[in-house]
Amino acid sequence: MRDVDAVTVESNYSQARERFRNYGVDTDAALKRLSSVSVSMNCWAGDDVVGFEGADSLSGGGILATGSFPGRARTAEELRQDAELAYSLIPGQHRFNLHGSYCETGGEAVDRDALQPTHFENWMAWAKRLGIGLDFNPTFFSHPKADSGYTLSSYDEQVRSFWVEHAKRSREISAAIGKRLGTACVNNLWIPDGSKDEPTDRMRRRALLVESLDEIYREPMDRTQVLDAVESKLFGIGSEAFVVGSHEFYLGYALSRDVLLTMDAGHYHPTESLAEKIAALLPFVEELMLHLSRPVRWDSDHVVVYDDPTRAIGREIVRADALDRVYLAVDFFDASINRISAWVIGMRSTLKAVLDALLEPVELMRKAEQQEDLGTRLALMEEFKMLPIGAVWDKFCLDQDVPLGAAWLERVKQYEADILLKRR
Repeated sequence: MRDVDAVTVESNYSQARERFRNYGVDTDAALKRLSSVSVSMNCWAGDDVVGFEGADSLSGGGILATGSFPGRARTAEELRQDAELAYSLIPGQHRFNLHGSYCETGGEAVDRDALQPTHFENWMAWAKRLGIGLDFNPTFFSHPKADSGYTLSSYDEQVRSFWVEHAKRSREISAAIGKRLGTACVNNLWIPDGSKDEPTDRMRRRALLVESLDEIYREPMDRTQVLDAVESKLFGIGSEAFVVGSHEFYLGYALSRDVLLTMDAGHYHPTESLAEKIAALLPFVEELMLHLSRPVRWDSDHVVVYDDPTRAIGREIVRADALDRVYLAVDFFDASINRISAWVIGMRSTLKAVLDALLEPVELMRKAEQQEDLGTRLALMEEFKMLPIGAVWDKFCLDQDVPLGAAWLERVKQYEADILLKRR
């Protein structure tokens, strides 16, 4: 699949640069800024959220991977190999987001409340070799002690204690990762707790969750090594009527306990805008964590694309001058397509949305708004949509030495034939 050559890219970029300059936008500065944006790529997209504890498929926890496209990573080594190919097709330097269930125990049976940094040694060595950071998530699903639908908010004290210990171990693992790699590891906590039908005592469940979280975060951690974050959920399979860790719950907890709030683009009602929430929260929090996914009807975990909601998220971050205050990660899984394609599409789409925002003539629009010249503001917003953003994106890919346009598909298809289709 051929695309434009380097000479054409440079010529197109030169013309685009002049077009944007007419609106007061410096494309060279935008590309320099974009090159410093790091997005955390999710490990679970590469193996359908199965992990490496010995299971053959995802089980429970209100999430489900559908499809049976061949080539799912079956081992951590295969997953790392697949991720490396994806990184080679994505411009920029990025991160990798792990779950606790992606431990490597050397065949030894180690339950989640006994995990240690040594069980992620290979991941740390791999990240060190690539020069990337790692983020981490304790895993509260696909486990017998999560079968009831409740973990940190369970009425059973032994169940709660087990999951509290797992979360504590995850913080220790995250701290070790951050220290080893020299970049803070975001330790993001999400639980599936909830019920299929209306509960009697919502308050008790949430009181138990507060109690568990306070115990988990009781010991302070070095924020240069680990950043604690809590993530809400709208609902999931088996928790359609009630979710303990709702947006409002975790918003209150994050603000009162000084931990990061994680917002997932797919964890809100269809008419809610994650972009709107960004500017509403930034006056009150130092930093935010965003998980980017694409909700389709009730399902939240489709591959990120360069659509209006994703572009709006990028615009709100850039308009607020908050690229250094918002941590970006992708969160999707689709077992019906090539998983490396999913990674590349999702990551490149996220970066396109950020570039889109960096190229916006925001100063002109802000000036018009302040002068209450709203017609000019609207006109600029509309004219901007037709500016040659694609020519600037091609220049970014050329400078970052990754394939232009859809040319990356050739390498994925070849890898699929040589590697993935042989994983039977």
